[in-house]
Amino acid sequence: MRILFLGLNYAPEEIGIGLYSGDMTKAWVRAGHEARAVVAVPYYPAWKVHAAYSGKGWQRSVEGGVDITRCPIYVPAKPSGMRRLIHHVSFLATALPTMLAAALGRKRPDLVFTVAPSLISAPVAWLVSRLSGAQCWLHIQDFEMEAALATGLVGDGGGVAKLGRWFEQRVIGLFDHVSSISPQMCAKLAEKGVPRSRIHELRNWADIAAITPYQGQSPYRAQWGVTTPYVALYSGNIANKQGIDIVLDAARLLRDRNDLTFIICGQGPNRAALEELASDLTNIQFHDLQHRERLNELLGLATLHLMPQLAGAADLVLPSKLTNMLASGRPVVATAEPGTGLAEEIVDCGIITQPGSAKAFAEGIESLLDNPALAAHYGENGRQRAEKRWAKDQILARLDAELIDVVNASKVPHRIDTERSADTT
Repeated sequence: MRILFLGLNYAPEEIGIGLYSGDMTKAWVRAGHEARAVVAVPYYPAWKVHAAYSGKGWQRSVEGGVDITRCPIYVPAKPSGMRRLIHHVSFLATALPTMLAAALGRKRPDLVFTVAPSLISAPVAWLVSRLSGAQCWLHIQDFEMEAALATGLVGDGGGVAKLGRWFEQRVIGLFDHVSSISPQMCAKLAEKGVPRSRIHELRNWADIAAITPYQGQSPYRAQWGVTTPYVALYSGNIANKQGIDIVLDAARLLRDRNDLTFIICGQGPNRAALEELASDLTNIQFHDLQHRERLNELLGLATLHLMPQLAGAADLVLPSKLTNMLASGRPVVATAEPGTGLAEEIVDCGIITQPGSAKAFAEGIESLLDNPALAAHYGENGRQRAEKRWAKDQILARLDAELIDVVNASKVPHRIDTERSADTT
């Protein structure tokens, strides 16, 4: 097949959506397909264009067999609601010419695949698919509008919220196939009117061969001067939807424990504010994201992993960092309401506490520190779950088979017409 990919985030971004998009397109090439990717210049999670890509306009390269065009975009240093909107629109504008050229060129795609975020640019993928006669597939990593409402980035009840919900439902309904990363998020697609025959579950994955339960003492202990026997680790993006303030509150409640160090390892728009709030705490360290080659050493530093999440966001996003947390064989302490997607993934692999309750979060941490047998049990369960649900090669192989089926089915017009007729009855 010839697959045309459109996505805001892409490798060499080492965390979040960019990592998964890069892995996915390279896997398509290894499976024998031709893959072309139209993406933004890398900027996440620091919200600053990587130095090697700054100020160079459109850049084309071949990496891992993927033909990549990187588009210049506006990247706000402090991404407020309106600035984020302009950020997404800028990608739509700069990606459009390259996408249209691909649609009308000599090698037209069989499938156009796009990832949300950014949903704003998704209509470009749909338009290109129609111009080229290709199938179109939308993969939803985050329900952007609902997450913005849940985290207070956009106020509920106003004109912006109504327009955003209308736009989201309208765009999602355009696509031949729609996927998301958890059963709960797929159920939400059905609630939004997507016929179940067009919904696919496409999980994020862990590289379970590279991320394994670390044996011995992590080199980061000496590098960062960690002398306490226990480490509570948060590693990832530092933004509003994480609800990461609760980690500072828990550190403050547990400041008299001289056997525990909290480590926040990451970058993002809220980090400076967090460091200022933690200036009176001696039991917490802040560090930048580490290179992916050392991820196993970093995860192996943890006695337990911290997974804060704001109330109301647990079924709108499923943090990608969870996959490697589980693969590392360490227990997790998370904030989530019972029955949500996040809670269901962590049950029997850690402690679930009430969102917004620093006291409950701190008690969850202490319960694992004071019961090492329980912590080890949860860690072993987490590793087994990662092997069962999050194995990279298995997930990508299933996706490849589904994409082939989608393209082959599109070449039988009667079958497609019959399925769509059934969807509307």
